[in-house]
Amino acid sequence: MLLKDLFSAAIAAADPALRVPPFLPRPPSGRTLVVGAGKASAAMALAVEQHWQGPISGLVITRYGHGAPCRSIEIVEASHPVPDANGRDAALRMGELVKGLTADDLVLCLISGGGSALLAAPAPGLTLEDKQNVNRQLLACGAPISEMNCVRKHLSALKGGRLAAAAWPAQIVSLVISDVPGDDPAVVASGPTVPDPTTREEALAILRKYKFDLPAHVWAFLETPAAETPKPGDPRFAKVRTEMIAAPAQSLAAAAKLARDAGYRVIDLGDRIEGEARDVASAQAAQALATTGPAVILSGGETTVTLKGKGRGGRNAEFALALAIALDGKANISAIAGDTDGIDGSEDNAGAVVTPDSLARARAKGIEAKAFLANNDAYGFFDALGDLVVTGPTRTNVNDFRAILID
Repeated sequence: MLLKDLFSAAIAAADPALRVPPFLPRPPSGRTLVVGAGKASAAMALAVEQHWQGPISGLVITRYGHGAPCRSIEIVEASHPVPDANGRDAALRMGELVKGLTADDLVLCLISGGGSALLAAPAPGLTLEDKQNVNRQLLACGAPISEMNCVRKHLSALKGGRLAAAAWPAQIVSLVISDVPGDDPAVVASGPTVPDPTTREEALAILRKYKFDLPAHVWAFLETPAAETPKPGDPRFAKVRTEMIAAPAQSLAAAAKLARDAGYRVIDLGDRIEGEARDVASAQAAQALATTGPAVILSGGETTVTLKGKGRGGRNAEFALALAIALDGKANISAIAGDTDGIDGSEDNAGAVVTPDSLARARAKGIEAKAFLANNDAYGFFDALGDLVVTGPTRTNVNDFRAILID
């Protein structure tokens, strides 16, 4: 099926085994310490081990099920998207590992999407429970990733540049796989090794905008200077180099080439699509209905879902269900939407496939698509049809991938 081949091509273009080696720095005269966090970090660490010349050690944190068989670099698996004690304890150890380094030492930092939840060291005076509470509310409120990570940075001991500050005066080289619209390294995994342009006042404004219910001590902490992150111009970032080794645009380009080779005209909407998943679906359905085939509409980015129901499903499955409803069984239009990390939200699927007969097959089973969408139960809808896309963890992450095929 061409749609699944397009998705596979997008994932393959961001494979850490392919992307890490060209960006490895020269070994230092001192120690080399590898740290990192994210859904791709273990696969990145394995690529480092396979190509590094000289002794190496370190610690990276990845999501459960996303590990890799490293020998010299410790791999810790932890919870995502809501952090757990494994993530907290490993992040606190990481903070200790980078202390006391010298200017002759190198910290190789492996950063990818998912690192915000995995790098779960609370700021002094806060607890893991505080971070879990904030994360759950961030996930439910529909905030874009930039706002989510602004809040997370100001409640963290390591994010928002604090990891780099702790490692000073060592040289730091950060290899980053981007999962955010715009590829801003200050947003990917909440930027643990880059200065933070956002402020605690902005974090407070975001929490108030979405009417967060938080304990008094969390509000009080954000009112103090201790909540502020290191800023651009801080001399502790003078020896930090950041390399963006994989990004969504590269994956869209790989899918576009495959589609053109198959005889399709490509309409690339870009890798920065944001907004409510169902709204994005409605807009793209309208474009698909107005497009003459053979053509494929590609897009990336990160949509959001404002949770109102109690069903199962991630943003890609929700996009797919809303798209199916908007297309209303239009002949010759099919689609795929999936998260390139292989996990759409918290379920076991990467996303879902839409076919011209999706709604008809659902009705034959007594399933009403609009009711499932209202309950945020896109997973249940596509599971009943056998149209979930299940890849397992891909060990990379360049965010959402969407393709609409007009034959």
